[in-house]
Amino acid sequence: MVKYINYTTEPPNNFDQLLTLYESLGWNSLKLTSNDLERMCNQSWYAIYAFDEKQLVGMGRVISDGVITGVVCGLCVLPSYQSEGIGKKMVNRITHHCEQNGVIPQLMCVEILEPYYEIFGFKKFTIGMSKKINR
Repeated sequence: MVKYINYTTEPPNNFDQLLTLYESLGWNSLKLTSNDLERMCNQSWYAIYAFDEKQLVGMGRVISDGVITGVVCGLCVLPSYQSEGIGKKMVNRITHHCEQNGVIPQLMCVEILEPYYEIFGFKKFTIGMSKKINR
């Protein structure tokens, strides 16, 4: 059965769906709440959501000043919907939005995902660093 996926910048009515998505990927080590995720998305420069009818199946966002660079983050697809092109469509929409606004898209990813992002023209350019904080 072919699924019709709706891509939109309109956030979900209920961010519990995003919490479920994050937890299905093992991404909630910080113990974020649905309120945290809603605030995270609302404060992003750009966010894209993928829905199968009313079910949130994917999302991605960009953090940016809207002038020079934008950091693509949180790109995720529900495991049962992976390998169906949803992530690719979201990356294309994200990079298109950045290009339309003159913002250079950048991202950090684990090494195993480098070939995936290279398909879209991303090139390895530096080593990132992070500082642990108490939350």
